[in-house]
Amino acid sequence: MGVSASVDVERALTDVEALLKNEMAGLADEWTRYAGNVGLDVLAADLPKWAADLLIGRGKRFRVTMAYWAFIAAGGRTGSPGYRNLVRAAAALELLHLFALIHDDVMDESSSRRGRPAAHVEAAARHRATGAYGNGELFGRNVAILLGDLAHVLADRLIDGLPEEMREVWYALSVELIAGQRADLTGAAAGRRDLAHAKHVAQVKSGRYTVARPMQLGAAAAMAPAGVVDTLMAFGDHIGRAFALRDDVLGVWGDPAVTGKPAGDDLYEAKATVLLSLAGQRLQGDAAALLQRVGTPGFSRADVASLAAAMRRAGVHEDVERMITEAVDAALVELHTRPLVGEGVEGLRTAARAVAWRDA
Repeated sequence: MGVSASVDVERALTDVEALLKNEMAGLADEWTRYAGNVGLDVLAADLPKWAADLLIGRGKRFRVTMAYWAFIAAGGRTGSPGYRNLVRAAAALELLHLFALIHDDVMDESSSRRGRPAAHVEAAARHRATGAYGNGELFGRNVAILLGDLAHVLADRLIDGLPEEMREVWYALSVELIAGQRADLTGAAAGRRDLAHAKHVAQVKSGRYTVARPMQLGAAAAMAPAGVVDTLMAFGDHIGRAFALRDDVLGVWGDPAVTGKPAGDDLYEAKATVLLSLAGQRLQGDAAALLQRVGTPGFSRADVASLAAAMRRAGVHEDVERMITEAVDAALVELHTRPLVGEGVEGLRTAARAVAWRDA
């Protein structure tokens, strides 16, 4: 493969941001046609402006970065028609991520996201502040669901018109994400603690959606042959596992001032994570009894810190850090199994480390 011209991940990030701004501005212009010119009740800003505020200039853009480096590694060239397709797909990924975050916060009853009140919390606060009729919490959840739905619609519009192979990847990514979320919810409700289930949820809900499928979109934009796609997907699955494990670590032991969301929510909600599976294998005595209460009325917010500390003392944190290192090592090996563009390979190496050892 030839070396790509003008390799510049910052340009890709800028191009994606510009497209998102353009799409959100276009939606704002169209909105009155659909919503009518009858005024806005209760909310401080209507859905298009709210969505733009949550989207533009926010987030780490992991999915854009992974898609871009896969595109370059697969032989894609900046400025080509494939690059333009990549930018559209990457912007759609960011909109889909906004949808997922908003709905996830509703399902998890999370209070904050990215250092500000979660969308449903913000809407409920507006309901109370304006003295609106009805149940404020229900109103907040309903409005947040609509806000997330709008982001999903915009994402699908960006995907429409892309080559068939990219649309097929998008379909798989979207269905896989919902399947993973379903498994997460039902696993927590059933009190699942087995490691196989936890790993499955981590892969399809988090790892595939954040790393492997965006990379597959990038490879498809470059019109890569099947063997190259397979190699990049294998790399992506390993790094996706590292991403999901780091997410679990930050969810329990992360600094809320850095992560922008509360620590311990996954424990309180009895999420079927790898951490809880490992805790079930390691904890003994009073700590094991505390773990057994997770997900029941007998487990309170005040118990979260005690359980997190017991898990660390039992070596769960150390176990997961080792698993993250092993996942990154396995991913890097995959990059040598098939000829790829060197600049893309180096970009993937750097991105892999940034994803695995991030602090937010």
